Amino acid sequence: MEIKVEVSNLRIDQYLRDKLEISRSKVQKLIDDGRIMVNGKEINASYIVKEDDLITVEDDLSFEVDIIPENIPIDVVYEDEYLLVVNKASGMVVHPAPGNYSKTLVNALMYRFNLSSKDKMRPGIVHRIDKDTSGLLVVAKNDEVHDMLSNMIKNKEVERRYIALVEGVIKHDTGTIDAPIGRDINNREKMMVTDVNSKDAVTHFRVLKRYRDKTLIECKLETGRTHQIRVHMNYIGYPIVNDPVYGKSKKTTPFGQFLHSKSIRFIHPVTNKEIYCESPLPKEFQDYLDKLTSEE
Repeated sequence: MEIKVEVSNLRIDQYLRDKLEISRSKVQKLIDDGRIMVNGKEINASYIVKEDDLITVEDDLSFEVDIIPENIPIDVVYEDEYLLVVNKASGMVVHPAPGNYSKTLVNALMYRFNLSSKDKMRPGIVHRIDKDTSGLLVVAKNDEVHDMLSNMIKNKEVERRYIALVEGVIKHDTGTIDAPIGRDINNREKMMVTDVNSKDAVTHFRVLKRYRDKTLIECKLETGRTHQIRVHMNYIGYPIVNDPVYGKSKKTTPFGQFLHSKSIRFIHPVTNKEIYCESPLPKEFQDYLDKLTSEE
């Protein structure tokens, strides 16, 4: 793998941690093993990258962990021999990661299905939603379909809509947030709108209902960046209700942030038939809405 650096003044272990979404210790081990070079030369973890540096990584970046299939109930909304669409519960992690190798959606899927093996740690997973976001996502059963679906998402051929409850009353009926997202420079566990090491991100939204001090909206993703809706809504001053990271209050309920992947629409990459799946709001989400007072 070759990476051309587009920024300057970052330690290489920090830069690759964020660029490749792997742990800093993993980067440091690769450097110690001589599997990372810059401009054809070995470096140490404290090397400061410069714009136009060429980084070579000789590793598939996979973790040597056996993922154990687990008999965990999951809600399958659609299935055929090529792919499936599942309705993930809030609180369930999508795939194993260092420190969290069990009770994920992948563990549950592997118990019931044969999945694509493009990614050893995320078999079948074409796109993700956050642990505390509920709703729909697509899973591939073989590598060819995985590649097809990944390209469709990259080319914006998969329509994904979310329902979100945000703090504050949005006056406009519709809006578009076009703001690049990257790692928070002060907290590497968070994302933020920034022009540093960022990627384009576009979210469209429309108001469904206004409450006394909150707004129910539908969001349509044009891109799929980490925490995109959560970051974008916080950026314009209307954070997701109950969001422990980007929300106004740290007092949250066990349910998680009120963000739900409502629907997915795409043309099946093999059969060419339109696939449309929709998921109702989780009971906890709907019960919370029922207690709110509508704006008069």
